[in-house]
Amino acid sequence: MLSAEVGSVALQVEDASAFINDNPLLAVGSLVAIVLLIALLVVGMRRFRRSNGIRLARVLKRQDNVSVLMHPNPDPDAMSAAMGVQALADSVDTEAEIQYPGQIRHQENRAFETVLDLDFDHIESDADLADGPVVLVDHNEPRGFSGAENVDPIAVIDHHPGDGEGREFTDIRTDNGACASIFAEYFDEMGWEPIDPDEVESTDKEDVLPPRVATGLIYGIQSDTKSLTKGCSSAEFEAAAYLYPGVDEDDLDRIANPEVDAEVLDVKATAITNREVRNAFAISDVGTVSNVDAIPQAADELLRLEGVTAVVVLGDKDGQIHLSGRSRDDRVHMGKSLRAVVEDVPMAGAGGHARMGGGQLSLDHMEGLGPSNGLTRDQLKDRVFTALNGDL
Repeated sequence: MLSAEVGSVALQVEDASAFINDNPLLAVGSLVAIVLLIALLVVGMRRFRRSNGIRLARVLKRQDNVSVLMHPNPDPDAMSAAMGVQALADSVDTEAEIQYPGQIRHQENRAFETVLDLDFDHIESDADLADGPVVLVDHNEPRGFSGAENVDPIAVIDHHPGDGEGREFTDIRTDNGACASIFAEYFDEMGWEPIDPDEVESTDKEDVLPPRVATGLIYGIQSDTKSLTKGCSSAEFEAAAYLYPGVDEDDLDRIANPEVDAEVLDVKATAITNREVRNAFAISDVGTVSNVDAIPQAADELLRLEGVTAVVVLGDKDGQIHLSGRSRDDRVHMGKSLRAVVEDVPMAGAGGHARMGGGQLSLDHMEGLGPSNGLTRDQLKDRVFTALNGDL
């Protein structure tokens, strides 16, 4: 029975081959049709994979108003990502208000807000959120304000690790070096064209990416990747190439080179002077500061020292010790190291990426660690060294 069926199939194949040999034009036509079908399938699959910008725009279109929420003390990457959501919302006639908890203190961040003429709304609790659902950018779980735990975002766009997600839209890419590169990809895929700032008023093109958005996004990428030198993926370089034609170079220069607060220079000098180095790791306590954003800037400066591969700078303000760490050492995951340092301290928190991390702990709550004498600042520094060595 089986041999008969095989013989039948063989005859059918032989007949089909003979038919094709007798009709070569039909064979060529069939081949062309198959190639075209494959091409259409490839294009369709690419569009399916790359539909996140359109999907987000559709989510926004179903709302009258949204709150675009940045993380506490937002940086240029968070601010530019929020600009991206607002631009998408404007394109579908949805009102988007950009909001944030904390403060905008770093001179670079203040310059970004001022030069690009941005209008951000400060919040202290969930009662201050704008009407409509919340869209989170550059973080995936609301934090830093009273009632944050009550917020259920409709959308989340981020490049940090975490478990947060949006009810209707989630795009978290931990391989990306910046959240801004995600939005650059959205606009590129949707056909928005960056255009020279001098040609904006005279153009009749549709779907133009505003120069202030292009400028903001490219600086967000530069800021989070140390000018495309650290933590980059191919997405950042592709985004930069896409955005470049629409960048306002004068605005970009003004954001990148703001005046520096005198205290920032003093804190940097103190960090260098007070540094304690063990092996290739440096730790410095800069004491009490009035501008906590000087602490991460001091960490950046300290990492430039020859022979130092990982640094942590700590300082305090209003009863809170702030930790800021930087690493170019493959043995040290800074986020995990700082998290290990504070995990036994009540009400403390820390985390971050392999190359960059931060944390906070209360001076009062340091007494909750260990024996009755609690944890001193010197003991805290010892714990940091131990964590950097991988022994904590």
